[in-house]
Amino acid sequence: MLELLLASGAGSLVGCTPSSDRSTRLRPVPTSHEPPADRTGADAVVTVEPLTRPWQTRDPFLFCMHHDDRYPPGNPVMGPPPGSLAGRQMGRDFADRDGWNMYHGRRVPGFPRHPHRGFETVTLVRRGLLDHSDSLGATARFGRGDVQWLTAGGGILHAEMFPLLRTEQTNPLELFQIWLNLPAAHKMVDPHFSMLWAPTIPTHEVRDEAGKRSQVTVVAGRFDGVVAPDAPPRSWASQPGADVAMWSIAMEPGARLTLPAGPEGVNRSLYFFEGRGLRVAGREIPAYHHVAVRPGSDLALTAGPVDNEILLLQGRPIGEPVARHGPFVMNSDAEIRQAYADYRRTQFGGWPWTSEEPVHPRGVERFARRPDGSMETPPA
Repeated sequence: MLELLLASGAGSLVGCTPSSDRSTRLRPVPTSHEPPADRTGADAVVTVEPLTRPWQTRDPFLFCMHHDDRYPPGNPVMGPPPGSLAGRQMGRDFADRDGWNMYHGRRVPGFPRHPHRGFETVTLVRRGLLDHSDSLGATARFGRGDVQWLTAGGGILHAEMFPLLRTEQTNPLELFQIWLNLPAAHKMVDPHFSMLWAPTIPTHEVRDEAGKRSQVTVVAGRFDGVVAPDAPPRSWASQPGADVAMWSIAMEPGARLTLPAGPEGVNRSLYFFEGRGLRVAGREIPAYHHVAVRPGSDLALTAGPVDNEILLLQGRPIGEPVARHGPFVMNSDAEIRQAYADYRRTQFGGWPWTSEEPVHPRGVERFARRPDGSMETPPA
């Protein structure tokens, strides 16, 4: 699996900082007929560029992938029907054939056992369910708005599988996976497993003067007095002054929303991934584009004629050298070589599961079993 990760998929997706020549030059938007509120933060937009796969990110973020797969009904082992696998490059399927991918899975879609070191994965499952297992002995089934926040630290193995639970209906799956870097002082901390269940993640509703509604789901940071659940203790998001924010923003057609200014010196990015007609500080933003903005002033958003959805990532740069290869992110090439040597020698504690791509029984509801064996389920 490590060789597969290096050859494609996670191995090729780690380097996700775009080159500056892909930026789209912006045209000033005439202001004579624009309400003043639409111009808030008019000079805040720095660049606009088409979203790549994975999405472009800036320090302290390393990677952001939007998975949106329209899986068919499942077979008895919760994989796709056998006939639907014809023509796929099994074990390395990223071609979006028929609107879905097997990724590295061979029976069930997903990412079988693979290692990480030196950063965190934040996985927000919007639709469908994900089965997690790791070398700490933790395991979970989560989705429908839940978030898993995993500090890889000095090294962890985990599997992320997408079981197709429904046999008579399709199995849509949509999720974001975000990689958040760790500073050098925390790269080798003990791994940490966290679950943020959907009922504990606040969603703040804002109505504009016309009564149009926007909703901001606060996964990290704070918005308009609404505070996200705590990040893991050694996360960059938990450090004083890091100002990490992850917000999922949904806007009704024509809705107006003002994002409050962020602290100077942070990197702030908007990912316009659903809808059309979005305006940011009076500037037209094409659908499926990344907008890098300055944080120092309030920022006016105006949705177009259909529902708009945006992901915001913000954080103060760590500002340290980044060496990355495959599933490891460190500060030097020597540390990357050491990560591979350590993995081959220790397997990061070994794999306690009988399968490389473990899934839970079809009838199991959302749950998490922590490394100490304690169980939890989403609060009512």
